[in-house]
Amino acid sequence: MSRAPHDLGSQTLSFLAERHLATLTTLRPDATPHVVPVGFTYDPATATARVITSGGSAKARHARAAGRVALCQVDGRRWLTLEGTAAVREDAASVADAERRYAERYRRPRENPARVVLEISIDRVLGNA
Repeated sequence: MSRAPHDLGSQTLSFLAERHLATLTTLRPDATPHVVPVGFTYDPATATARVITSGGSAKARHARAAGRVALCQVDGRRWLTLEGTAAVREDAASVADAERRYAERYRRPRENPARVVLEISIDRVLGNA
């Protein structure tokens, strides 16, 4: 089922708050998919997902170049794919905010002075959750 990000019900939002990993799909320069496991957070008020990573990582490089990404969270028969456009944020305030959100959902992230945030504006949600 495809939904707009502002039309998510309480069960879907609860699923997005549970402690699960997801896969992040970005596109390489040759347009082949690059899929990696990630932790992420979701802000339903702004329909924004956030992934913290190193600034030189492949996912950050791909997001800078192509912008479109997909996050997919799966737990048994429940799954959601969040699609959107990623912006790479490097400013201290954005990184600190993303780290705080990550710590609330998972655990405090390890120190990383090269950390950036993939801030994903979600425009499409697919799934069964």
